Amino acid sequence: MPRARDLGIRVGSLPTGPTNSVLDVAGVGLGHATVVRDEPDPPQGRGIARTGVTCLVLADDAFTRMVPAGGAVLNGAGECTGFITAAEWGSAETPVYLTSTLQLGRVYDSACRIELEVNPSCATDFIIPVVGECDDSWLNDARRMQVEHEDVVAAYDAAMASRGTTTPPPEGAVGSGTGMSCLGFKGGIGTSSRVVGGHTVGVLLMTNFGAREELIVNGVPVGRAWGPAVPTRPTDADRKPAGSCIGIVVTDAPVDGASCARLARRVGLGLARAGSVAHHGSGEIFMAFGTGMRLDREGRADGTQILTGRDLDPLFTAVVEAAEEAVLNSMFTAPTVTGRDGNTSESAYTPAVLDLAGVVSTSSTDAGPPSDAS
Repeated sequence: MPRARDLGIRVGSLPTGPTNSVLDVAGVGLGHATVVRDEPDPPQGRGIARTGVTCLVLADDAFTRMVPAGGAVLNGAGECTGFITAAEWGSAETPVYLTSTLQLGRVYDSACRIELEVNPSCATDFIIPVVGECDDSWLNDARRMQVEHEDVVAAYDAAMASRGTTTPPPEGAVGSGTGMSCLGFKGGIGTSSRVVGGHTVGVLLMTNFGAREELIVNGVPVGRAWGPAVPTRPTDADRKPAGSCIGIVVTDAPVDGASCARLARRVGLGLARAGSVAHHGSGEIFMAFGTGMRLDREGRADGTQILTGRDLDPLFTAVVEAAEEAVLNSMFTAPTVTGRDGNTSESAYTPAVLDLAGVVSTSSTDAGPPSDAS
């Protein structure tokens, strides 16, 4: 499945990194564990699983040399552990894990186990992993704990192995994005990067928000032309335009915790350009991390001169552009997925969507807008 740039879509004016992803930031790794199973309904089985875990390694020595961190909330109907600690101390010390809502506690436990194995001194210190969630229950049967410790370890191992690669990472319906939906279509994992002022900014999104009529593709109001999704089954009418988005920014620029919070806030502008209005039941929670300046275990900075004030403006632009493109990547790279109770999230990669966006279609699948679309 193509990324936005494969389709000729160019978001913004800044250049991307080599992989156009968070992997363009040195030392960063991204890995997934995808959980897909088709079993009988509980209690006979675990039901239909369309879920998983995504792991973003910020730096392999983040526990001993903490990374500056900060967060921002656009709409708070969600959870991200480590957010309060980042606000208080301006730092983070673990990878970032993403998963589905009811798996957050299980992934948090596994994140602690991983850190205890990698950094045994955690046992005499304290550690708070960063774990964010979105609700994938439209496609995933959440009545059973679908994610196992081995899945979290697999995502972590894959993230560690991906560092330094020149290949773009998997996107769309992978890892924690397997069961997510976005702007009335299939969503999931999306990422993009920008290079500005000698620094790289990467954005990673888990997209699970919005209604179909809100979709904007690079400034073109595709959703307005398409119109609302037409229910084909009684349960379709119950689908709500919410579900959340976790947005992660990572940059090699020397920024402190306060500046990270400001960078994180700009993710919301990128989502808005793609059509988000942050519905009542949606949790848009963002965090940003910097690797260009580091902190010791007592929070003392390493002496690197930080960027602040107006020097952040180019990074702000980079975040907004990369976030907007990451939304589109999460949608165009995701195939149509059918999950529990026959619920289906259609791929946005169809001639109908591409034609409305003014993009030359290369797909042989045409879901077509409803006949009354204007």
